[in-house]
Amino acid sequence: MSYSNESRLSKNEKREAAREKARVLREEQKKKDKRTRLLLQGGIIVASLAIIAVVALVIVNSIRPAGPGPLNMASDGIQIGEGFVATETPALQPGEDPIPNERADGELNITMFVDYLCPICGQFEATNGDYITSLLENGGTTVDIHPISILDRLSQGTKYSTRSANAAACVANYSPNQFYDFHNLLFANQPAENTTGLTDEELIGLTEQAGVGSADDIASCIKGQDFKAFVTNASARALNGPIPNSNVDQVTGTPTVIVNGLKYEGPINDLASFQAFIIQAAGEAFTESSTSTPTPTPTPAP
Repeated sequence: MSYSNESRLSKNEKREAAREKARVLREEQKKKDKRTRLLLQGGIIVASLAIIAVVALVIVNSIRPAGPGPLNMASDGIQIGEGFVATETPALQPGEDPIPNERADGELNITMFVDYLCPICGQFEATNGDYITSLLENGGTTVDIHPISILDRLSQGTKYSTRSANAAACVANYSPNQFYDFHNLLFANQPAENTTGLTDEELIGLTEQAGVGSADDIASCIKGQDFKAFVTNASARALNGPIPNSNVDQVTGTPTVIVNGLKYEGPINDLASFQAFIIQAAGEAFTESSTSTPTPTPTPAP
């Protein structure tokens, strides 16, 4: 009859064998724990490096130098003339002061500061937009449009005022002769205050509806908010004033409408009042020596 090696061991030998086996198991567990600890530490390090990289990217993006403004908006606005053709200008460089547009002798100029979320701007456009369009069609009139952002707080965190003004700047840069159509479409599709406003995709859809060229560049510009810094700076300049070649110290609300340098103070939803002001301002343009409150031109006796 044969016996196993273990059965032939003495009690002491069995005890020593058990101790050795336990020691080996402890060593193996220590090695396993060490590997686990190293893997865990490595994972934490990798995750930390990823977080650091993201934070660094955000910081770099937030402090990167502002790029130039859009083409054709060197005055902080875009000038539209006969045939809805835009006046071409170079891009405003960072730190450069805006260059006011000059008004030709005998030319009627309408300058508008608008926020595309502003409901009063929408009312002004609904009342007077067709009349302004007819003036452009007839010639002898220019319209300067300054999109600004003052109502971001009323779009549930989406900053629609800035996004829509940026979209307008994108169109001015890449397809300026379609700007006026896009401007009108923004008001025709104006969202209500205290909503999220139009999405970027919806804004892109309106640019396509306006028949823009370079549609892909404009779409990328809208999604990347390429002219966000320009919108912010142009808005600050309008709010701080003064407004060049006018009797307006600063923009205090939208719409601010200026005709031949004189601010329109009449009702925004009364076409007859605006038409009368146009006629008055056409014969009484602002000059540096003008008073802030113009005296109406007397009507000749019959």
